[in-house]
Amino acid sequence: MKNLVAVINGDAQIEYDRSKDLPPHQQQYLEKMDQKMDEGIPHGAGHLFAPDIQQKAQFVADQLVMAIKSDNEQLIAATMAYLATRLPELQQVMAEDKDGEVSIKLIYDRAYAKAEPVKFIRPDQLNS
Repeated sequence: MKNLVAVINGDAQIEYDRSKDLPPHQQQYLEKMDQKMDEGIPHGAGHLFAPDIQQKAQFVADQLVMAIKSDNEQLIAATMAYLATRLPELQQVMAEDKDGEVSIKLIYDRAYAKAEPVKFIRPDQLNS
């Protein structure tokens, strides 16, 4: 079972270990989150009622990024647990923050790998 990683501007911020079971009270909290979101989530200028799992996931991912930026540990834990348990194939929540504009992508097809700098060598400095 793969871990879920929250990434902002290419840097891993938090990792969720799916191999650990959630205690019953935390599972109940996630159920309440689902019920509350079923009543409607903010969307654009209004609300989106009875959102599907992808719409909920995008909303929760938005909350996760805000929680990371404000260092809200409880909200980080709840949103990561929600995403990890509701979307078992999700591997990354990838956010790019440029000049206060945040875009968030949910990545299902590749695990997080830290970017490694590539060192270029001029051809005249190559040993042959």
